[in-house]
Amino acid sequence: MNALHEELIRLGNRILSLSRSELYLSMRFLDLALSALSFELNLKTRTIATDGVHIFYNPNYLAMSYQDDPVGVNRTYLHMVLHCIFRHMTGCGDRDPEDWNLACDIAAESILDSMEYPCVHRLVSDRRQQYYDALNLPVLNAERVYEALSGLPYVTRLGMKKEFVSDDHKFWEELQDQNSGEQPNPEPSDSPPPDRDEVEQKWQDISQKTQTSMETFHRELNLLAGDLLQQLHIENRPRYDYRTFLQKFAVMREEVRIDPDSFDYGFYTYGLQLYDNIPLIEELEYREAKKIRDFVIAIDTSGSCSGELVQRFLEQTAAILFDSGSFFSTVNVHIIQCDAGIQSDVKITDPAQLSSLMQTFEVKGSGDTDFRPVFDYVDELIRRGELTHMQGMLFFTDGFGVFPQKRPSYETAFLFLDDNYADHMVPPWAIKLVIGTDDITKG
Repeated sequence: MNALHEELIRLGNRILSLSRSELYLSMRFLDLALSALSFELNLKTRTIATDGVHIFYNPNYLAMSYQDDPVGVNRTYLHMVLHCIFRHMTGCGDRDPEDWNLACDIAAESILDSMEYPCVHRLVSDRRQQYYDALNLPVLNAERVYEALSGLPYVTRLGMKKEFVSDDHKFWEELQDQNSGEQPNPEPSDSPPPDRDEVEQKWQDISQKTQTSMETFHRELNLLAGDLLQQLHIENRPRYDYRTFLQKFAVMREEVRIDPDSFDYGFYTYGLQLYDNIPLIEELEYREAKKIRDFVIAIDTSGSCSGELVQRFLEQTAAILFDSGSFFSTVNVHIIQCDAGIQSDVKITDPAQLSSLMQTFEVKGSGDTDFRPVFDYVDELIRRGELTHMQGMLFFTDGFGVFPQKRPSYETAFLFLDDNYADHMVPPWAIKLVIGTDDITKG
């Protein structure tokens, strides 16, 4: 390493250290995130980049950027930290990499634009605001932006790249290659690519600790932090396996079916030998199984929770319940449509009825939301003996409604369809699960 190279490293590290210190003095809740990235000169990038472990910089680019616009360097540093906090570099999956990279840049820049700290603050230009308006999203997280980009003309997306791209995503490819099973081949002089799972876990922990820090120790700074805390709530919200979630409504009872584990094959074979093809012990024709028998799926058809979205929800829910063997052979499922009142009730007693229902299904109702009539109606079905083994109700809704004051005699789960990530309140006796449109429409 010659003297010039060492001097370039000292200069680059000095600039990034100054930027990090300035960000830390304003945003101490980001202490873990800001200190989690080491600095490394790397001429494979023409600008600046991160892989979740390092910040790689081209010294010429960094020196000129700092000389011309120190605030711009601060923003770029924080831009890369936000990529890491939200695990953008490992989140592409099967998405188109070009659009995913752009979506991540827009998401990071939108948070920066919402901040009022002098070290990163800039007025949002008219052009940039027009691009935000074109996306027409209440929340600009990377997943939502990616979905919206597909509906925009190519020339618009090209303009967005010029406006929002801040760093080089070149080193994200090595993490994606690990996810696809391909092995990256770094040059001997390069740092080895980090382990994708370790990077993912590291930044998930930092993200959660950052959220906790903002909520507890730095509440007075939250107004200056703009949309960061809201985005952390979205990113760190609990994820549930929908299939496992539905099993909450299963019960244990005996079911008539072959139970190959309930007898001893030794005695069975001995009887065949001793009595000439007459077994001593017959197979038992029952076994205990934990499944669902009586169940209600209530669908709120008010507001935006209608049309194709309702049908997709119903298809996915029914497919999980029926195809996974969650039901007993004899079932009693009521699919109730409602808004401020009961609009329809379709009874399913056989999985085969589901296909015909999907072919003729029609959404009914579009008024206000009131949950109480459904509970009154189900209570009446129980009194009439039509739901004698009622295990639970799954209530699919897109917003707020009036809840019953009294807890029902069965488990109830409210699935809130919410792309705005509002904090829906439910009574203590109810189960709450918040899902987005992509959770319903995927697959």
